[in-house]
Amino acid sequence: MSGKVIAVCTSEKKGVPKKNIGQARLKENWGLVGDAHVDTGIRQLSLLAAESIQKMKEKGLNVGPGDFAENITTEGIDLLQLKVGSRLKIGTRILLEISQIGKQCLKPCAVFYRLGDCVFPREGLFVVVLKGGTVKVGDGIEVVE
Repeated sequence: MSGKVIAVCTSEKKGVPKKNIGQARLKENWGLVGDAHVDTGIRQLSLLAAESIQKMKEKGLNVGPGDFAENITTEGIDLLQLKVGSRLKIGTRILLEISQIGKQCLKPCAVFYRLGDCVFPREGLFVVVLKGGTVKVGDGIEVVE
């Protein structure tokens, strides 16, 4: 199963949409350098499929990559079929491991208040960065064993 990276997004503050910056450095056991959500725990980096964003567009929302606070937006890879522990390779070097699928929101987040719904708690993934490197729009992404 493979696809590609269509956005690399970051924000300097939490609670705001992320902007597609085209490329960024992923640091091992850290996340996306410069992002407000970096974490040394199990939620170092977040991924969401463009197909999930499309579902929200079909509901009438004007949304795109970064609007759900994901760091990497993918296309063509079925993220919903993956399990915790699955590994993803981006480009030739970056290695990620899925650490959490979705999240429980105890209260509506800034995204929910702004858009009226948030797909990330249902369809987003969190990963840890096992091998870092530079990720950029257009990079291939594939499941590895």
